[in-house]
Amino acid sequence: MRLFMRRRGEAGPGLDASRTLADLVRTTLALEEAATVSVSEISCGDPACGGAETVVLVMRPGRRTEAAKVLMPMAQVTPEALLAALRPLMPGEAGVSTGLSQEG
Repeated sequence: MRLFMRRRGEAGPGLDASRTLADLVRTTLALEEAATVSVSEISCGDPACGGAETVVLVMRPGRRTEAAKVLMPMAQVTPEALLAALRPLMPGEAGVSTGLSQEG
């Protein structure tokens, strides 16, 4: 399994959260070994995400890179929020998800 990190060589809770989420992405999407998952936390200007959002990139051989994002810091992402964000990447779905409900 290949996993890209935003901050190389940095250990700690962020790295553990990234690995945990990447493993959950692989399991949820039943990814083949050749697929690459990248989980990063970036600054977010939207007040709803509390200053940071989590971005998941799924790179499968022969396919375009797919993205999902959760409008919360990586350490706060729950399996349920990640699953909601990944739904559009599952077979039969398309698009980028925010991981938030469609209320409003």
